[in-house]
Amino acid sequence: MVSKPPADDPVQDAPQVTAAQHSAAGLPGVVHGLRASTAQMGLGRTARTLLRVNQKDGFDCPGCAWPEGGKRHLAEFCENGAKAVAEEATVRRVTPEFFAAHPLSDLAGRSGYWLGQQGRITHPVYLPEGGDRYEPVSWERAFAIIAEELTALDSPDEALFYTSGRTSNEAAFLLQLFAREFGTNNLPDCSNMCHESSGSALTETLGVGKGSVSLDDLHQADLIIVAGQNPGTNHPRMLTALEKAKAAGARIISVNPLPEAGLERFRNPQTARGLVKGSALTDLFLQIRIGGDQALFRLLNKLVLDAEGAVDEEFVRTHTHGFEEFAAAARAADWDETLAATGLTRDAIERALRMILASRRTIVCWAMGLTQHKHSVSTIREVVNLLLLRGAIGRPGAGVCPVRGHSNVQGDRTMGIFERPSEAFLDALDEEFGITSPRHHGYDVVRSIQALRDGRAKVFFAMGGNFVAASPDTLVTEAAMRRARLTVHVSTKLNRSHAVTGTRALILPTLGRTDRDVQASGRQFVTVEDSMGLVHASRGNLPPAGPLLLSEPAIVARMARAVLGPDSATPWEEFEKDYAAIRDRIARVVPGFEDFNERLAADPGGFALPHAPRDERRFPTATGKANFTAAPVEYPAVPEGRLLLQTLRSHDQYNTTVYGLDDRYRGIKGGRRVVLVHPDDAREQGLADGSYADLVSEWTDGVERRAPGFRVVHYPTARGCAAAYYPETNVLVPLDATADVSNTPASKSVVIRLEQSPAE
Repeated sequence: MVSKPPADDPVQDAPQVTAAQHSAAGLPGVVHGLRASTAQMGLGRTARTLLRVNQKDGFDCPGCAWPEGGKRHLAEFCENGAKAVAEEATVRRVTPEFFAAHPLSDLAGRSGYWLGQQGRITHPVYLPEGGDRYEPVSWERAFAIIAEELTALDSPDEALFYTSGRTSNEAAFLLQLFAREFGTNNLPDCSNMCHESSGSALTETLGVGKGSVSLDDLHQADLIIVAGQNPGTNHPRMLTALEKAKAAGARIISVNPLPEAGLERFRNPQTARGLVKGSALTDLFLQIRIGGDQALFRLLNKLVLDAEGAVDEEFVRTHTHGFEEFAAAARAADWDETLAATGLTRDAIERALRMILASRRTIVCWAMGLTQHKHSVSTIREVVNLLLLRGAIGRPGAGVCPVRGHSNVQGDRTMGIFERPSEAFLDALDEEFGITSPRHHGYDVVRSIQALRDGRAKVFFAMGGNFVAASPDTLVTEAAMRRARLTVHVSTKLNRSHAVTGTRALILPTLGRTDRDVQASGRQFVTVEDSMGLVHASRGNLPPAGPLLLSEPAIVARMARAVLGPDSATPWEEFEKDYAAIRDRIARVVPGFEDFNERLAADPGGFALPHAPRDERRFPTATGKANFTAAPVEYPAVPEGRLLLQTLRSHDQYNTTVYGLDDRYRGIKGGRRVVLVHPDDAREQGLADGSYADLVSEWTDGVERRAPGFRVVHYPTARGCAAAYYPETNVLVPLDATADVSNTPASKSVVIRLEQSPAE
């Protein structure tokens, strides 16, 4: 039964708390996924849609980027994938009548949950200067407004073109082409806020800023280390791969400040055993203090060096550079400092060492728990050091596995969405299109916000996403956005960013992954790249949410023609008419995409992109070899009486999209303003379970950043650590608190104090 969207924001004053769970998925996951789907789509539409998710002739899930493999299940989706599809394929609609009834001030006072629940946007709408609400606008007028503002800029670098990880390869390629023909490299993207640290570290050490493993490698591994990641909520289908690896004899080490249900036990809903009992996954849980990972891996490297016969000397001699400097730094690692930084016991670290030494094929997986700290790049380099010591790069069943979040965030980067493109990419682009791309670097996410704040950027264009809610330092970000002359969002649904506008604003409704895409040459498909570098097609099967929706490639093509005018020799109209024409150009510009259309026609399941370290043990770095590194060990310093906060997702959300107000695995129901604190830390501060506290972050600028009214939950976190959900806690993350090298917001290590407050 389809339910109506909520008329009012639900009350979240008193979330209920029960015991955390110790297993994930199973029958409850099936029930919750189907309940959310039928509420948004109805029973028949749910069946027609979910059976097409992640199928070779279907559409790619708009959620995470986990790969499917060759053999697909009939139901190739997880609970949160079902929720993501339901949010997009909903039958609820946001029409011009909705905007007439809800002025901007009303939208600004609503929660992100309420906004997202209203449904799909059906018409392009415009907020004029001085207006108090969005009003319908024709597509022609919308593109004319964009052209007015962009052509009036003093410099192309006053424009920002942001990309969300949902954007297809075809749309991303067109957007970066337009931006560079217009004259700027200001192409911030969501990767700047998540795995930029991974790309920075891996490019320097291995020469390729992507993971080096496949699903088959995971299935063949002897040891899998999962560090700073919660696959049970963020990448649930990964649990199936871990279960298969365990069945083949692999052992698993989990490194995380919080115990996570999915890594404890997986109840695979596609097997009888899974529904009844499930499979234990983690063999060793290292409950590390936030930010202690570099210290842990540095000590493990010291211990590997000290163990007789543990170093793959032939690999190190033949394929690596910088070993002596690294080894000197590693041998200086100190047990006492490591125990203090990590909060671990000597016995636990020695157990981990024995598992590493017993493994010939080791994979290290990680996510935001490693990438969002000041020292994240150094931490990931240290992970690479361990694998290099063991010769675990370019070997089946071994390698690096940064697990990407959004479904095509990796593909967008491959297509050229990057503020610091390589000369080789720009040369190929210029030769193909007869343009002259700018060579100076553009702005990433943090620098884009700073540019808006300081008046150096005046037009903000977003291809999907929820930039305001996803970004750090919420009040600073919102104030910066309001300084823009024009904000434009290409969107399927409402979110917080639509309520925080420049002087003028546009919302341009677009097709989603689930929607059928028909252009002048016939039915179209788009492509995506998953977390393991496999490229495949995505074909929606549902009628669009409204007759006025345009596809993402069509929006970029029409905008480009409106802005660049008839003098642009780029065949924008041809690209809108037939996406195969876009792919032909990609094939001539982007390495690895040769014969793009032909390969997709030959195999609907797609193809793997080349990866030199994995495929050839060839390392395209500055030295021509895999690089050991020797950065000083860092970990967060926390003053007495303070805690270190990590921001994270609940089980009822995906990135900034909130599906509901529960976090089933952690025992939270009916509210999101909760802070998880170790009972001993809470008692030391006089905070009983169920009391309320304001979270106040402390940073070197002395600015008070406050998130009020959080229910304190006594929870088995690592001592000295706390956790709370984003985007509610993004207000606490200083804009200038970023990772060295990558400039990624340090959202996983925020020093806070707790001030008792009355319940709201």
